[in-house]
Amino acid sequence: MRETRDELVQTARRTAEEGLVVGTSGNVSARVGDLVLVTPTGVPYDRLGPDDLLAVDLDGGIRAGRLRPTSELPLHLAVYRATDARAVVHTHAPHATAVSTLVAELPAVHYMCAALGGPVRVAEYATYGTGDLARAVLTALRDRTGCLMRNHGTLVHASTLRRAFDDTAQLEWMCRVWLLASAAGTPAVLPPQEIDRVVERLRGYGQPGA
Repeated sequence: MRETRDELVQTARRTAEEGLVVGTSGNVSARVGDLVLVTPTGVPYDRLGPDDLLAVDLDGGIRAGRLRPTSELPLHLAVYRATDARAVVHTHAPHATAVSTLVAELPAVHYMCAALGGPVRVAEYATYGTGDLARAVLTALRDRTGCLMRNHGTLVHASTLRRAFDDTAQLEWMCRVWLLASAAGTPAVLPPQEIDRVVERLRGYGQPGA
């Protein structure tokens, strides 16, 4: 579990270093067995250490840790209960948050939306830290591993912390591309059958065993 703690801290710091969060916004978690390691609330990531993390069960009971957990703990736990996720990254990435205020779904302006299962939906707005927000996000995540959160940010889950972070960064990039293209004109959108084709191709992407 120590290795996962270290990786979780590194992932949280990367979200700040790469401009996906500001201050103490956003949160990161990883599932280890029946426990979830999660970042605390109100701790700047440049001061975050492995011992600052909390371990909670899937019902939200704190099993280890001296600090208060992130206010978005209900959201993280809802994702773990409803999916096979092993890691969750939530950010307030600026381009993604901007797009969340404009559309109900990020148009398929690039084939890499297939990495998240298809065009990325926008979860309806609900107050942070609430069950309403968790339910809205789960609806947007149906058959997807990532979504935008209206007037809020992004949430991505994956089988590893690295994949969750990489897909979050990819989502932010796609949102930036769409905003740039929309500012210049009407972006071309890839058809659903092409996205389905890329979903299949991505299943065998990368090096064996990587």
